[in-house]
Amino acid sequence: MQDYHLNQQELAELRAAHRAARNVREAYRLNAVVLLGSGWSPSEVAAALLINDDTVRTHFKRYKEGGIAALERMNYVGSEALLTAAQLAELDAHLQQQLHPSAAAVARWVEARFGVRYTDSGMTALLHRLGYRFKKPKLLPGKAPAPEVQEAFVASYKKLKDNKGEHDAILFMDATHPQHNPVRAGGWIKRGRCFALKSNTGRRRLNINGVIDVETQHAVIRYDDTIDAASTIALFSQVEAAYPKAATITVFCDNARYYRSKAVRAYLEHSRIDLQFLPPYAPNLNLNLIERFWKFFKRQVLYNRYYETFTDYKAACQQFFADLDAHAEQLRSLLTDNFEIIRSD
Repeated sequence: MQDYHLNQQELAELRAAHRAARNVREAYRLNAVVLLGSGWSPSEVAAALLINDDTVRTHFKRYKEGGIAALERMNYVGSEALLTAAQLAELDAHLQQQLHPSAAAVARWVEARFGVRYTDSGMTALLHRLGYRFKKPKLLPGKAPAPEVQEAFVASYKKLKDNKGEHDAILFMDATHPQHNPVRAGGWIKRGRCFALKSNTGRRRLNINGVIDVETQHAVIRYDDTIDAASTIALFSQVEAAYPKAATITVFCDNARYYRSKAVRAYLEHSRIDLQFLPPYAPNLNLNLIERFWKFFKRQVLYNRYYETFTDYKAACQQFFADLDAHAEQLRSLLTDNFEIIRSD
């Protein structure tokens, strides 16, 4: 009969490895060897861990032949072959340039490049060990302006902010068009259950045009049948009324055609509003600020919320904008003008 007894030093090392285990499977293998080495029979360990006797014996055999490293190695390699340090460095460099859709795809590349075969679970563990996580890539504008153009805008913005008059304002403008329907969002739902959320038929929506003051978290909002030059001029009129003491009201916007219309230009000739256009394809410089505001609005009013009538829906939207002070702390941390510079390298 095989002797599975382990000394106290071996058991202490195994328990320490168990506490530091990277995943459940590794922990189970170490646990099996600890129990077996503590005097349990293979059948008792198998019953406790819900595995079979042969698996328990295999874990112990691997431990005796290769130590704790042999039990850990099973996490990320499908055979006894391992990548060398140089190969791991090459894989790391490759992964930073090439996005693979799955661990299996990375394993295929490794096998083709180095002749080393990994299982899917093994490659997943190796990727975690190298510091990789499975997540979606970040989308950037394909036609983003050159970094120096973006940097010039940031410099001019900071100069404007530092030198504006006491009562002057800097605003960011955009429109949003939320539909009269809940926006489905994740939430805590009991396992095995379905949480039903009512929805509406049709595509009726609100057209909301507005500006946000990043410094004060104050917003000027209006509702229109359509967003065009006339609605923009009407919004400008509301903005000027909201800032009666401002000598200059700087409004940053994108390059929508109606912002450049003759009617808007004619209005601005006698207005305190200084309309500033952002470089095209640069949402990182403007719209991410007010879009963050729009997303926050939707999260508070529309996420997983059903409004039976359009009147109730519109009233809830209006109430949110009328009571922004209730969200001041969250908006203050959300609406920061730390602009990101998009680089192609």
